Amino acid sequence: MSGMEREYIRDRTLEGHESARKRGKTIGGADVTDDDMLSMDLHLRGTEMILRDIAARLVITKGKKKGEHPAPATVLRMLREHDERTAAALTT
Repeated sequence: MSGMEREYIRDRTLEGHESARKRGKTIGGADVTDDDMLSMDLHLRGTEMILRDIAARLVITKGKKKGEHPAPATVLRMLREHDERTAAALTT
């Protein structure tokens, strides 16, 4: 019974997100990354530092989390998205 309830809540949430997107709303938190952070991230990756150390050296420059360090997952996502964009540009 609880599994059905959880599935129902999940479906309603996804429907709400879709409805919000159709109205032009964005889902999720504000973007805390910028081009300067990405360039520093790429430079530090070249020194073969681990993600936690890279995240500890980066600083968020805008939004509610200004002055804080990004999560290692954010650093990984930035690098992965950059690599995907670079690979796509090379194949076209």
